[in-house]
Amino acid sequence: MTKEKNNNQIPRPPVVAVMGHVDHGKSTLLDYIRKTNIVDKEAGGITQHISAYEVIHKDEKGKDRKITFLDTPGHEAFSQMRARGAKLADIAILVVSAEDGVKPQTIEAWKAITENNTPYIVAINKIDKPGANIEKTKTNLAENEIYLEEYGGNVPFVEISAKQGTGVDDLLSMILIIAEMENFTGNPNENASGYVLETNLDPKRGIQSTLIIKNGTLKKGMFVVSQDAICGTKIIENFLGKTINEATFSSPIRMIGFNKNPKSGEDFIAFENKNLAEKFIQEMQGQYNQKEEKDSSNDDKKVIPIILKTDVAGSIEAIEKEINKIKSDSAYFKIIKKGTGPVSETDIKNITPEDNAIVIAFNVKTDKPATELALKRNINISAFDVIYKITEWLTEEMESRRPRIKTVEIIGKAKILKAFSRTKEKQVIGGKVIEGKITLGANIKIVRRDFEIGRGRITNLEKGKSKTSEVETDTEFGMMIESKIEIVAGDVLEAFAVVQK
Repeated sequence: MTKEKNNNQIPRPPVVAVMGHVDHGKSTLLDYIRKTNIVDKEAGGITQHISAYEVIHKDEKGKDRKITFLDTPGHEAFSQMRARGAKLADIAILVVSAEDGVKPQTIEAWKAITENNTPYIVAINKIDKPGANIEKTKTNLAENEIYLEEYGGNVPFVEISAKQGTGVDDLLSMILIIAEMENFTGNPNENASGYVLETNLDPKRGIQSTLIIKNGTLKKGMFVVSQDAICGTKIIENFLGKTINEATFSSPIRMIGFNKNPKSGEDFIAFENKNLAEKFIQEMQGQYNQKEEKDSSNDDKKVIPIILKTDVAGSIEAIEKEINKIKSDSAYFKIIKKGTGPVSETDIKNITPEDNAIVIAFNVKTDKPATELALKRNINISAFDVIYKITEWLTEEMESRRPRIKTVEIIGKAKILKAFSRTKEKQVIGGKVIEGKITLGANIKIVRRDFEIGRGRITNLEKGKSKTSEVETDTEFGMMIESKIEIVAGDVLEAFAVVQK
């Protein structure tokens, strides 16, 4: 970096992601910090969308300093959104309950943080609870390779009660100290760039997206591009919903008027005018098309189509990731239509009886005409408000809908030592089991010189002149076979079962 460019770099506020297990107090912490209610109702205790907020905290010198917080979901179903949160964030806070200790979702969040090399602070929460055990929690963290300062590591930690506010000021001060150490900077003279946090469709205002600026300045008159989505800066709002004329780094903003949905987690860049923005889109279009090339590995599998409607675009992304995790050798889920807003009559009209499609409504209602048409066509619309419930249900659906494949499994093999009496379709023989076991009633392959010459069925089985239902390896036996093929000494019988998988 040249000296001239260095001179344009100035300190910028840190962007902080609050991460951790669903019940460990992330939302309560953010509530306390902002002194506002971030969500009126969280289905299943899960914050469903990423949002961003700015707060002010005084540093050690008493100067007001700005901190931007990203509210990142904690449930394991949101791992992709959490990973995005860590990517967007300069600093992460890993919230761990002093009551419950480390959970699988805690580890998943921690991995997202460390894989992105994001500086982080452990906030040991709920220290006010009767069941809190701070020392046990610290030991639990160490057992999971999260080594705190003073406990053999270099990870800073703060003991807090998000509900009562104990230690929260210390946490905010710790954020500012780390920000100063990391020296986060930006150039206000450059055009704004950053990431798309969230996108949704407002019936009155159109497509609107929440963006986080990581560098540069955004002004009215500019055009923002994210992949092939473009938006003019006629309406820029800050995180409070107030209209503003410009914004700079670390600020969360909302822009209204995109021509199509920008994808959550993708980067954006601002241009001085529309011509430059459109030229950039054309240059990058080839790369985006390559990303969207279909995977042909599923060509021989049964397609189970899904229509997915959600409240916001970020939910689509998280649900798609979970659906892609559900694997089968003979079938796969394919999202044939997705979008935000209620399930409409058009969504149902496009389903043919042959499709046998799954319709999922996540945090959205179904229009009355759609409900009536679905009943008429015997189409089930499945509504959910927690993502992991979708995963559980779809796993069961995959098992019930996938094609069943019949396979032949060899139960045992026997070598024929002697052939006795024979009628038209029945024969008495003697032999020895050389592998597995031979059972009464089993179907058999008759193998001669490594080639199958016919099949039959065991109708009687004896061991030591006594009738039996089963003969084990290395045991001699006598049996009656029902078969049109004549069996001779030296033949091998393979008992098999047809298994449906």
